[in-house]
Amino acid sequence: MKTVGCVMALVAAGLSVPAMASPLTLDEIILLSQSGIGDEAVVAKVKNSATHMDLSVDQILDLKKKGVSGPVIAALLEAPAVSAAPAQLSLDSPDPAVPHAPGVYLLNDMAQKMVRIDPTVTNQAKTGGLFGYALTGGIASMSVKAAIQNASARTHTPAKQPTFYFFFDESNPNTQNAAVTWASGTAATVTSAAEFTLVHLMEKSGRREARVGSINLAGAKTGVMDKDRIGFDYQMVRPGVFRVQPTAQLAKGEYGFIYSLAGGGAGGAVTARIFDFAVD
Repeated sequence: MKTVGCVMALVAAGLSVPAMASPLTLDEIILLSQSGIGDEAVVAKVKNSATHMDLSVDQILDLKKKGVSGPVIAALLEAPAVSAAPAQLSLDSPDPAVPHAPGVYLLNDMAQKMVRIDPTVTNQAKTGGLFGYALTGGIASMSVKAAIQNASARTHTPAKQPTFYFFFDESNPNTQNAAVTWASGTAATVTSAAEFTLVHLMEKSGRREARVGSINLAGAKTGVMDKDRIGFDYQMVRPGVFRVQPTAQLAKGEYGFIYSLAGGGAGGAVTARIFDFAVD
């Protein structure tokens, strides 16, 4: 009677809560089958606990010898295998070993957390030095600038040499979130911090600008101007995750990591995706 009481308690516990119970073991299945409570109750318990077993022929024969019925064995074989729960993606954990949603993160040492930087997309181009270019017949250069909306970035840091973490698709191979952050033309395949350029943004009234081209009699250049580039070191801390830090201290101002720089739009429009931040 004691054994039957334990079995009934086991079944009641599994059927009394809506949440999925832990899968049964073979010993528990044998115990339930030998208790005499009936196949229907045992099959219900198997289904409620999502117990799936790829039984060998010898295991099936052994279960039959120990009193497990055909319907119960069939329930074990038919139950769908339980897939692993998807990883919970963090947006602020300071530990790069913790799975994060894809993107660029600023490490806040004081608060012991990461801050995810939302990318700013620009598709507007402005020209500078047009008067000098025209006055000298093209000897003086005319610059092409990508305009970034808003006077300042949403993400600020007091650190003069801040630390960033870049999380790419490879860091979370079982997720489908990467396309939202990285998809932008051919840059959808970005996989390394080396594909970015750290640039100092010029502050203008109500906006910021990055020089992304120049034109003069000698020809045209496209891409971030050399004097606006800022060096940075990067290190892979695990597949798909890079630790990034400027090689020198940054002065107070506006900055951004640029990738997916493209041109050829109407009126010379420039498209760029910029992960912008400000140093206070």
